Amino acid sequence: MFWPLMKDCITEHDKRRMIDFISTADRFTNGPQVREFEKQWSEWLGCKHSLFVSSGSTANLLLVAAIKEKYDLQPGDKVLVPAMTWVTNISPIIQLGLTPIFCDVDKDNFGFDLKHLLAIRDEHSDIKVAFVTHLFGIPADIDLYKKILPEVVFIEDVCESHGAVYKGRKAGTLSEGSTFSFYFGHHMTTIEGGFVSTDDEELYRIMKMKRSHGMAREAPPEIFEKYKKQYSDVHPQFLFMTDGYNFRSMELNAVLGQSQLERLDDCIERRRQIYTNFLQLLKKHEVFHIPREEGNSSFCLPFICPTQEYRNRLESFLMERGIETRPLCSGNLLKQPFLKGYNMDIGWDANVDYLHYNGFFIGNNHLITDEDFQRLENILDDFTRIL
Repeated sequence: MFWPLMKDCITEHDKRRMIDFISTADRFTNGPQVREFEKQWSEWLGCKHSLFVSSGSTANLLLVAAIKEKYDLQPGDKVLVPAMTWVTNISPIIQLGLTPIFCDVDKDNFGFDLKHLLAIRDEHSDIKVAFVTHLFGIPADIDLYKKILPEVVFIEDVCESHGAVYKGRKAGTLSEGSTFSFYFGHHMTTIEGGFVSTDDEELYRIMKMKRSHGMAREAPPEIFEKYKKQYSDVHPQFLFMTDGYNFRSMELNAVLGQSQLERLDDCIERRRQIYTNFLQLLKKHEVFHIPREEGNSSFCLPFICPTQEYRNRLESFLMERGIETRPLCSGNLLKQPFLKGYNMDIGWDANVDYLHYNGFFIGNNHLITDEDFQRLENILDDFTRIL
């Protein structure tokens, strides 16, 4: 591939850090390197607490499970979700016995469509939680959503939008809790891995226990002492205060994460430069829908075409020339087989259908060179000439 979704972003320096760790360490499971990575990530993001977990998907499940426990959500309680996001934003809601309410998405920022959000508010006054996705590196208009749904608990998926900024604040600090992914194709990588982050002490305590089977000893020391006295007939080392999982990650992943974090800001800035150039390229051709630029930490370069036929022809043209493509995330999730029992209840043409049929993306990463981009521009010019 001339233009893969992601180039190899693990450097020789990263590898040396991992080799040095392996050759000297005597502990490889969740330990001091994980705790140091959590500290560094919280400082970078600007939050009080972060937990390193095995993936962005397990981060989603952990956060939703903890929100359900903290707020005593009952089976069937409603959670607002976008109709276009990653599937493991929706799966935890269903797996935990909650009901997803799907909202159409905005074509400019891929967050909730405000017209449909207002209609949902009027029809579903009992929504308990809103799970906002900052998709493709574009920050969603979360303050507007909060004004429309002032009684709802908000959480964020920032899994592919590290460093996106909304009104001067980093995405992931705009709600009660947030999730991030360090999958290989994202802004930085721990190969597999993710974070949940929060300022809320109670939510952090619940998530920390749930991450490790529900163990009481994962709670803060003063809380653990309270639990030991309260349940003195159970051995404190195997005292379980909640249901849980094993979502822990490993020391080696944390070492890689620390190394990658050192250059994350530079990587984000390069992604932004490429995205700005890409939007200018789209404007030059005057047929594409132009998504928002403000506050971006671009994950990918989206083509939103005027018709499905145009999309199909352009996507084939790019792939034949070594440019790897993907659909816009899941497309319309309600077309996915595992969600066939759900619907969106919308009385007009949905934006998500337009994006589903007319859109796709190519990769964006900090290793794209100016020469790479010029070649992409030439290929797009060639397509326009022969169209």
